[in-house]
Order: sequence, then structure tokens, then C-alpha cells
Amino acid sequence: QVQLVESGGGLVQPGGSLRLSCAASGATLDYYAIGWFRQAPGKEREGVSCISTSDGSTDYADSVKGRFTISRDNTKNAVYLQMNNLKPEDTAVYYCATAFRSWCSVTDGRYDDWGPGTQVTVSS
Repeated sequence: QVQLVESGGGLVQPGGSLRLSCAASGATLDYYAIGWFRQAPGKEREGVSCISTSDGSTDYADSVKGRFTISRDNTKNAVYLQMNNLKPEDTAVYYCATAFRSWCSVTDGRYDDWGPGTQVTVSS
């Protein structure tokens, strides 16, 4: 089982940036696909981005393409989500999750371990 902890959330004005981190323990992330998800009040959870293990390929939801960038640092056993040009509709609790497989798809929500989440609020 992988233990995950997200950090880096907060309050930011529209157009601002945040960098979320997902720190893992209990296993090395080298063999795990990693996903970032978010859930806004009253809405279903949605996939935001994911990164595979095999070639580091990435996938993004259409709503964040060109604004968000996912990356992984296996030496630090961590994954990051750089979020630029944030919009009020990006407001949500953001979660990272792991799946013991090499591939990923942002539309696939089948992950095994989840972090507790970090709140991102975009407001003026």
C-alpha cells in the first residue's frame, strides 16, 4: 500500500499559479501510474491529469490542457502538478492517486491508493 500526502494548495487569484506536490511513502513510485483528480462541491470527481511509468507519457483533461503540467521525480518519490492561469472553476479539492500499472488515461479512475486531498480556491 502506498501512503500519499498532497500539499501546496491554497487561495490564489484568477490568473495565478500553484504547484501541488504529492509525496509517497511505503513504496517506490517507479512502478506506479500517478493521477491527479479534483472534486468541487456538489460535483463528481474528475480526472485532471496522469503520468505513466513506462515512457513518462502524460494525459490531461481538456479543461486544463495548456495550463497544467504534471511531472514526477522518482528520486524524491514525488509527483507534482504545476497549475498556471488558474480560473475560479478550478476551485476544488485535489487528490493524487496511484495505480500499480505502467499506463494511464485521464478518463480512467481506477486507482488503488489515494491521498487525503488539498484544497485549491481560486477567487478574487
